[in-house]
Amino acid sequence: MKHRIVVLGAGYAGAFAAGNLGRRLSPADTEITVVNAVPEFVERMRLHQLASGQDLAPRKLADVFAGTGVRLRLARVTGVDPERRTVAVTGEDGTEGAGGDGEIAYDTLLYALGSSVAHHGVPGVAEHAFDVTGRSSALRLRERLAGLGAGGTVLVVGEGLTGIETATEFAESRPDLSVALAARGELGAWLSPKARRHLRQAFDRLGITVHEHTGIEAVEPARAIAADGTAIPADVTVWTAGFAVHPIAAASGLEVAGTGQIVVDSTMRSVSHPDVYAAGDSAYAIGGNGRPLPMSCASAGLTNMQATAAIIARLTGDEVPATALKYHGNHISLGRRDAIFQVVDGDARSKPWFLGGRTAARLKSGVLKGAAWGIDHPTFGMPKRKRRMATAPDQAGVSVRAAA
Repeated sequence: MKHRIVVLGAGYAGAFAAGNLGRRLSPADTEITVVNAVPEFVERMRLHQLASGQDLAPRKLADVFAGTGVRLRLARVTGVDPERRTVAVTGEDGTEGAGGDGEIAYDTLLYALGSSVAHHGVPGVAEHAFDVTGRSSALRLRERLAGLGAGGTVLVVGEGLTGIETATEFAESRPDLSVALAARGELGAWLSPKARRHLRQAFDRLGITVHEHTGIEAVEPARAIAADGTAIPADVTVWTAGFAVHPIAAASGLEVAGTGQIVVDSTMRSVSHPDVYAAGDSAYAIGGNGRPLPMSCASAGLTNMQATAAIIARLTGDEVPATALKYHGNHISLGRRDAIFQVVDGDARSKPWFLGGRTAARLKSGVLKGAAWGIDHPTFGMPKRKRRMATAPDQAGVSVRAAA
């Protein structure tokens, strides 16, 4: 019987991992299934561009995985039973790759369901705010922005990377709108002094109003209410104040952190269930600096590479290589013609040097295109001989060696 590998989610972490597993493991021994709720790969790093009115070419997952041996199941995950090693799904019959409600059995599970917007219990966010964490929500925001006339007001809540990129994209694409950003602390506080100055200059150039040290405690149809009672006009409020994972993992009995993320060891294996791995925003992984990795695309890349390497090594009887879970910098788009690349040290603290302007924007564009190309070409570099499974693949402890 073939070893059944099931990958939940086909975002950056899941899609890369599934393609890598299909590329390197022999189909004579393994059966790889990807479960995803929608038929397209979603470029989450570019959803603020989609919302601003730009068109993103859809990438059908059926085309992405064609010829890889990876099976695509279009369905929504509703539960995981790690004791029975099954995944409960629901989907519409007749949809390409789908098979309706049911269960999918696995021998090895890679959980990469990602995250969605975190409301933090703030009244009115669910009812009145928009977000850019999914394609459908970005398209809903796109339609709302298209209906705003000159002088309309847009408030972006959250001073993280998503908030900064969203505010600058909207201000550049729609100079007829009044764009503002509400920050709980200081704008760009984590950046080096020169990079912070570049960021403020970009906001000034684009005419973005910044409300620093302003926590939003309620969202209404045409305004947001700050902690001090100040009402900020907002025909559209865009909520980018953090991410939250789906409660499926916590409900399954897997060990999770307070965030709901699956607690994993250094190889991305669940500390409570050794046949379950996690990658991307779903994983509570400790980086090289001793701190939990943040929910980000960079973390998705690091964790999916480590999880994939660990799964392959254990199934083929090899030692597990270690991926360095270390950040080298933050890359922030400031519209289409400006950006910041901030170099960080081993403790994720900003170094004095940064790259800004058009050069940084071209570099960020290259990163986005490279990620999309990698998704589109999962068989690139496919080895002539794929790895065969060991007679008794390890599901317990395996020594970890440093990557060469």
